[in-house]
Amino acid sequence: MTDAHTKPGPTRQILAWYDRHHRDLPWRVSPAMAARGIQPDPYRVWLSEVMLQQTTVQAVKSYFDLFISKWPTVTDLAKAETEEVMKAWAGLGYYARARNLKKCAEAVAFTHGGHFPDTEGGLKALPGIGAYTAAAIAAIAFDRQAAVLDGNVERVISRFHAVDAPLPGSKPQMRALVAALTPANRPGDFAQAMMDLGATICTPKRPACALCPLNEDCRALAGDDPERFPVKAAKKDKPVRLGAAFVAIDETGAVLLRKRPGHGLLGGMTEVPNSDWTARRDGSTEPDAAPFAADWQPCGTIIHVFTHFELRLAVFRCRVGRAADGGPGWWEPQATLDGQALPTVMKKAIRQALPEVFEPKAPAREKVRTP
Repeated sequence: MTDAHTKPGPTRQILAWYDRHHRDLPWRVSPAMAARGIQPDPYRVWLSEVMLQQTTVQAVKSYFDLFISKWPTVTDLAKAETEEVMKAWAGLGYYARARNLKKCAEAVAFTHGGHFPDTEGGLKALPGIGAYTAAAIAAIAFDRQAAVLDGNVERVISRFHAVDAPLPGSKPQMRALVAALTPANRPGDFAQAMMDLGATICTPKRPACALCPLNEDCRALAGDDPERFPVKAAKKDKPVRLGAAFVAIDETGAVLLRKRPGHGLLGGMTEVPNSDWTARRDGSTEPDAAPFAADWQPCGTIIHVFTHFELRLAVFRCRVGRAADGGPGWWEPQATLDGQALPTVMKKAIRQALPEVFEPKAPAREKVRTP
């Protein structure tokens, strides 16, 4: 008797489900579009995949549309000013991605004649493209039979096979299981189908198993415990780092800003002056760390969680004349603050001092990428 987990049936079921229930996304070529001869644009596939890492579909859509409108081709992006790219990226987080995005665009435009390599190996040689992104681009943009494993796919495959080994150690096993299901025909659609299945049906909590095309052969469902998978190793507590942020406002209401060094955490981004904290050490939390002497008033503390640590910044505010020597930097009108390359943590600090600035948005819920 043929085992249900090696026969081609699951692959056909997933693709049939995708043909009926795929999500319409601005970077995607749907099955109906493909039937009309429309091919995926490698630039749009690459841009969306980079943006979607550690971020949500809902959060990415507006950023993707902005980038495509400003830089319709990879060569346009390669020729853009780095500062403009960082400004357009501000708020998406993981800012090394934006720096690598620019470097990768330059490599494709100026070394590869504006064409992305069409193999996993060639793609991995580009700046900022790792194994997951290379596989996704190869499958979706170039129809390569590549095994694509993101957080959504991990959830689907771990439940279907009831993979007991915990992440991240079980990634190679899961990748092999996905590779066994990935077809030579329509590998890109298969990868996107698995992503959609994990995002919309095989969700972390309360999966809609009754609607899943794989429910008859799902081992986790047979054991009546889908939410146990994927098994994850116990998380270590994140260290807490301390520091201070200083929001200076001049007589016109403009805010003093400066630019961070081009390397390291938040490299090349814009900030308000703050104390010398890093991911490994605390900075001062006192007003004596301010960029200049003034009547600095405390206005609370903000908390921002990075990948590997939690940051707590004591926020101070003062009103001064523009003649105050704040060191290298500039005075930015409040009306144009949102156009600056301010990371979320700095927007939080400014909002703490000036509540009317940067009204917080409702958080998006659907996390889609964990390469």
